[in-house]
Amino acid sequence: MPGFEHINRYWDPQHAVFAAKILPGEFYVTRGGEMVVTTLGSCVSACVRDRRLAVGGMNHFMLPLSGKHTRIDDPLSESARYGNYAMEQLINRIMALGGRRQDLEVKLFGGGRVLAAVTDIGKRNIEFAREYVATEGLRLLSEDLGDEYPRKVQYFPESGRARSKKLYRTRNDTVVRREEHYLHEIDEKPTSGGVDLF
Repeated sequence: MPGFEHINRYWDPQHAVFAAKILPGEFYVTRGGEMVVTTLGSCVSACVRDRRLAVGGMNHFMLPLSGKHTRIDDPLSESARYGNYAMEQLINRIMALGGRRQDLEVKLFGGGRVLAAVTDIGKRNIEFAREYVATEGLRLLSEDLGDEYPRKVQYFPESGRARSKKLYRTRNDTVVRREEHYLHEIDEKPTSGGVDLF
């Protein structure tokens, strides 16, 4: 779809579908039979879809809220690193494709305590995500949140199916290093621009 050219897409032979891999601060929406994939540490991803149209996607955010006003209509926008804007972006894009709020369903993942040197960002992300869904009156179908392990998440917006695998035995520090680097970038690079709310 237009606006998502920067997202890494590839053929997944195990599921026989095209997959879109999103990183911290990104989101992706599809109306085809694609799979959206991410790996989460303390970050949270919301999988949202319009069950009537089978259109949906996933976001991946690091921090719950920003008090700064930023543009939220661009998938490349730095504002997607914040949960409030990441949720707005994802929902706005689904609604732009014909989605209706009353037909939206949500699944939440992540928020593990994996950054030992930092306050519990995962817990704050979980609290934000749950509160956002409740405040907006969205239908929460399921969640896999908390604990101390990273997760790999696969989401199929067309069917609404989601899979979450805790990475118990991983010795790969990629997730932790990526989140620490991303958190440092957030501190160094402020957001700018205006806000478009739905």
